[in-house]
Amino acid sequence: MKKFFFILTFGLAITAYAQDVNKLIETAQLFIEKEDYANAKLVLNRAIQLKPDDYAIQQELAYVDYLSGDIDDAIEVINKVLDDKDADEKSFQIAGMIYKAGNLLKDGERIFKRGLKKFPNSGVLHNELGEILLLQKMASEAVKVWEDGIEKDPGYAGNYFHAAKYYHFTKSNPVLSILYGEIFINAESYTIRTAEMKSILLESYKLFFAGIVTYDEKKSNPFQRAIAETLEKQRDVTTLGINTDILTMVRLRFVLDWFNQFSSKYPHKLFDQLRLLARDGLFEAYNQWIFGVATNVVQYQHWVNVNAKTNAEFSTFQKNRIFRMPAGQNYRY
Repeated sequence: MKKFFFILTFGLAITAYAQDVNKLIETAQLFIEKEDYANAKLVLNRAIQLKPDDYAIQQELAYVDYLSGDIDDAIEVINKVLDDKDADEKSFQIAGMIYKAGNLLKDGERIFKRGLKKFPNSGVLHNELGEILLLQKMASEAVKVWEDGIEKDPGYAGNYFHAAKYYHFTKSNPVLSILYGEIFINAESYTIRTAEMKSILLESYKLFFAGIVTYDEKKSNPFQRAIAETLEKQRDVTTLGINTDILTMVRLRFVLDWFNQFSSKYPHKLFDQLRLLARDGLFEAYNQWIFGVATNVVQYQHWVNVNAKTNAEFSTFQKNRIFRMPAGQNYRY
């Protein structure tokens, strides 16, 4: 009986101890949400005293130090986290962000590369490594990393964002700036970055059809050439300029031509979605959502008012679906 009582008491003590630590973590997270980093740090340090071998708590502390600008403290803590055999993908992401914030770009690059050795299919680590390479003015190396991230983790949106911007602003591959830009807009539909990408997508179409960017077939692959060839068929439609209505027409014809000629060879989720929108009578609303906003907000709002029912149907469709590119549809090689 005494032995049973001891075991019961010990078990209750362990449970209470775990509850104390969990309560401290919850309290710290509330402080973080309020941007009260000093109190968050105080509470997390108490949690670490109770559970010193829990790398996840230390990871959270390093992140709080990063948010509060205490870079030296953040580096000291996160390095201990990375030495833990259970250090996860997020640990390397936070570590690289800390070094980047401290302008220790080479160290940050080293951390992200170390993380990718452990997590070679991580989209977020490819994204972060590309960003830190770009800060070191290594844009051509950065885009290779983003492209590799797209290949390894096609469902992660960030690499499409950066790759699309690279190909647009370097004017090196308008097809990829168009393709990656639209994938990103569908994967991340309602952020500041989405608004930026809508404008980039519009300008990329203008550059393509104006002939300002000469499409280099030697640097492309058969999939990219198929897209360019299908778009080229609509060049005559754009002779009076590019606007939302013209692009809606061009892109609808693109979808019809693509599924007549290339869809069986190059299945692609984005093009499947465009065909679905066309079939359901939502294609115009979708194009207005992208290009109407980027072209003229007043005109777009007028279109929404006149087409309230269709726009509501599109909004419902947009908010009730998750867009993620599957593996095997990048066709880089």
